[in-house]
Amino acid sequence: MRVLKMACCLLAMTASGKTPLQKPPVKEMGRTNPYETQPAAEQAGHKLFLRECSSCHGTRAEGTERVPALASPTVQQAPAGAIFWVLRNGSLRHGMPSFAHLPEQQRWQIVTYLKSLQ
Repeated sequence: MRVLKMACCLLAMTASGKTPLQKPPVKEMGRTNPYETQPAAEQAGHKLFLRECSSCHGTRAEGTERVPALASPTVQQAPAGAIFWVLRNGSLRHGMPSFAHLPEQQRWQIVTYLKSLQ
């Protein structure tokens, strides 16, 4: 449920016309994923996705009419640091909770998995 809210937040438009992925500080957007080239991180991220996100986004991250697909160009073209920032901070305005309760490594693993979707 939390990941669903996250994805909704990622793609929902704010009053300023920006998605939460366009709101992170520049410093955060420039962060690189330390796990992006590790196949084990993608597999771990997939397991975390199934546990945390699939109830809302579907097992293949296809989304629904109310929940965005995470393989969308908006997510795929976003910097890894921006996705990580949204996972950590959420967007209460759009119903996206913070996933700060997950260890940093697990949040990066989810980012690794999300970026692998095509």
